[in-house]
Amino acid sequence: SGVENDAMTILSAKTSLVKAVTAAEQHVSGKATQAEYEHSKLGWIYEVEVVSGSKVFDVKVDADKGTIISSAEDKADSDDDHDD
Repeated sequence: SGVENDAMTILSAKTSLVKAVTAAEQHVSGKATQAEYEHSKLGWIYEVEVVSGSKVFDVKVDADKGTIISSAEDKADSDDDHDD
């Protein structure tokens, strides 16, 4: 099943979810509310949603290196047009 495959894949990540979440939180000085492990065109990444004050940021963390790939303020609440 897909869930088991995901579990195996996440175990192979060099960076743990905890480390990725911590990196994301420190990057935008906030608190993570959600984290996903997913495959992107950049390879395997953690996508962490971090709340900082009244803002929400989507922070992408390289699962291999544990480095921040990108950080963008999530405007989804005010603009739901491109909801994926």
